[in-house]
Amino acid sequence: MRLVSLLPSATEIVYALGLGDDLVGVTFECDEPAAARSEKTVVVGGRDTSRMTPGEIDDYVRTQMSAGGDLYTLHAGALAGLDPDLILTQDLCRVCALPSGHVDRALSHLGCRSEVLSLDPHTLPDVLDTFCVVANATGVPQRGLDLVAGLRERLAAVSAAVAGRPRPRVAVVEWVDPPFTAGYWVPDLIVAAGGEPVAARPGRRSVQVSWAELAAPRPEIVLVTPCGYHLDGAIRQAEAVVPHFPGASVWAIDGDGLVVRPGPRLVDGVEAIAAILHPEAVPPAPAGAVRHVA
Repeated sequence: MRLVSLLPSATEIVYALGLGDDLVGVTFECDEPAAARSEKTVVVGGRDTSRMTPGEIDDYVRTQMSAGGDLYTLHAGALAGLDPDLILTQDLCRVCALPSGHVDRALSHLGCRSEVLSLDPHTLPDVLDTFCVVANATGVPQRGLDLVAGLRERLAAVSAAVAGRPRPRVAVVEWVDPPFTAGYWVPDLIVAAGGEPVAARPGRRSVQVSWAELAAPRPEIVLVTPCGYHLDGAIRQAEAVVPHFPGASVWAIDGDGLVVRPGPRLVDGVEAIAAILHPEAVPPAPAGAVRHVA
């Protein structure tokens, strides 16, 4: 089966299922594993925001969306040339990837008959379910079951390790300029790691809030996990967050790798967060995952 992934988390799922050789097309943001972007055809491009500040990125996104513009460019000719059997995309967030409707219209214009599968999880259990959905759609259902079983075992190990311990109040900052609180599956990660999420929206999209709203529940720990950034970028942004949370312990996390992408590494994220919340109960987070800022 010839597969095309139009979002980074789907690319990670494909590789976790052992289907990397079947993947023929990816996006410019598919960086895990690194071979995905270097060895596969890039069928979705977008603006390079690496030199922009969070505030500049927010302005760009708002301007594009208010004008009805697209944040991503589908290279339709390249997509048609790959002749995929299955295209993995999403409808959850226009800022994260092309919506499935855009893909359907492009395929109709090109005369292609590829199947389009939209992955739209809202909670951590939903995320785990999508692994089986992809496995079933690609003809390897047992691999999906095995993958999820292994991840659930790791989650159960964390749960057992933190059971009965006090749950610190945790605020998660998904964006810093302007501030956005945690939504969708992110609060579930905090609960799974032995914390109590505050100023959060479990199962619902992240929204812009004020710093006062984030600080009002008096979180003991603040996790800065900016979407689109790995640890180095998160550290820089966490340093700017510190004054808004006097008395709290502020940490930076590799947001893209461990928190915001709904893929298998979310369980790595739970383990890393548990290491912050309960360092005496679980192994330390691996290098490059988290950093204590203040």
